Amino acid sequence: MLFTQCSIVRGKWGDCELRMAGDGSQEADNAEAIISRIEQKSQKIETLLKQSKPVEALKMALEGSPPNTKDERCKSANWIAVHRALMAVRDVDGMLAYLDPEYYDILMKYLYRGLSTGDRPTCEQCLKIHEKLTDKAGPGCILRSLADTVNTV
Repeated sequence: MLFTQCSIVRGKWGDCELRMAGDGSQEADNAEAIISRIEQKSQKIETLLKQSKPVEALKMALEGSPPNTKDERCKSANWIAVHRALMAVRDVDGMLAYLDPEYYDILMKYLYRGLSTGDRPTCEQCLKIHEKLTDKAGPGCILRSLADTVNTV
């Protein structure tokens, strides 16, 4: 489908978004495609977890995150994949040594999402990782993850 009209819309918090004229079905199709990719990624993550490779699973879960959509189904599906990998990590120092620094900010975002669940085991794991990640990446990682309102998880 080709779009002939587009407009920039300012959101309630000052953020801008490009909206293109169309029937809205492209966004739904896009969400379905994203969910399909997340499901494929989740299968690979499960395979890595069964092979006792939680750090590799977490790296795969963080790749391409967050999904480039505002659709909550996509974000929830991706959170489930990240959560499975996060909960399998036992050696946090080893995990942080293995992860490239480019993943630190997005990992921090997912840690805050985990803390927001209120689930005790999830919160304990997220706090443990948060402490070590802050030591390694510095407080700027926290600020960047909280200030980034575009890439929401």
